[in-house]
Amino acid sequence: MFNLGGLKELSAAEFDQLEPIQWPVLSKGQGTTRVFADSKFAFSDGKARFVATKPLRPKHSTNDEYPLVLNTGRMRDQWHTMTRTGKAARLNNHTPEPFVDMHPQDALLYGVREGELVRVSTRWGSMVVRLRCSGEMPRRMVFVPIHWNGVFSSDARVGALVNPVVDPISGEPELKHTPARVSAFVVSWQGFVLSRRSITVKDAVWWTQAQGEQFVRHEVAGRRTHADWSPWAHKLLGATDPSSDFLEYFDVGTRVYRAAYLIDNRIEACVYVSPRPDLPSRSWLAGLFAKATLSNADRAGLLAGHAADAAADTGVTVCSCFGVGRNTICAAIKKHGLSTPQQIGQQLKAGTNCGSCIPELKAILLEQASVGAA
Repeated sequence: MFNLGGLKELSAAEFDQLEPIQWPVLSKGQGTTRVFADSKFAFSDGKARFVATKPLRPKHSTNDEYPLVLNTGRMRDQWHTMTRTGKAARLNNHTPEPFVDMHPQDALLYGVREGELVRVSTRWGSMVVRLRCSGEMPRRMVFVPIHWNGVFSSDARVGALVNPVVDPISGEPELKHTPARVSAFVVSWQGFVLSRRSITVKDAVWWTQAQGEQFVRHEVAGRRTHADWSPWAHKLLGATDPSSDFLEYFDVGTRVYRAAYLIDNRIEACVYVSPRPDLPSRSWLAGLFAKATLSNADRAGLLAGHAADAAADTGVTVCSCFGVGRNTICAAIKKHGLSTPQQIGQQLKAGTNCGSCIPELKAILLEQASVGAA
């Protein structure tokens, strides 16, 4: 019984001093040690009441304008609106930006491609997120996680899209069935910034932000291009110290731009821009922020967009408990001939704590087996 009636008489000062308390709270400031410890429910006879309800079809059906069903929910490493989990760099490493998951055939049908930005629209609102085709979604259904909001993204609050229908008995919102459509979100360039301080890309039409280890990660996209990206990057990264190093690279033909701002041979920020979403790995670059000084190989890698030693890039985090990356897992599978999540755990510890990454480990094993068979 979710009863907090005992808190209603608290003053502001008493509320500020309130210690953690467990519901139900039936008297002022007094919680319950254990719910239903007496094997009785909150009725005079102590028995529970089951309420039988008639199943109802969704209030709003799909149609030609909104042919897809939008489903929402939480994902593995985040909780609610990320007020706490969003501060944990280790959790952000697994999924650092909002996404919509869609069946590959539906993506082909609606002219959108995995890894690119798309607009998800309903009768009630719209959002812009990255397209994922994980293979886990059935046809004509899409999934968007609930966690992002205006603090962490420019336009990814899925609550603005969900239909306003609620269950007549429980009041539960109809979060699992909102007619939607997915369309391309056209931009001229995409990029990311890793910086020791939070920054604002004023000419970006889309952005997301995630906390990393000793840096903040910004994914950005825009429509206004620059003939010369250098002044823009200097201002963006705050490169005002004349004694500092500013490394940059620009390929006029491909319109690829890269820059890094260093003070005393320690990285302060870097930015990477391209007309396409195929940008350098963030995992290896993130590791440079833990270094007191950069080597010559590190400096060269900043402009090349990859580490001189491929093994230095551990890849996107798969096991958040032990910080094990995808590239590390794939290399171990190949080197040791691993075929089960348990064997991966013995080699790398991945999947041996909370176990939430085991489904992903199984998917990697299947993928690597198919690669080996080919």
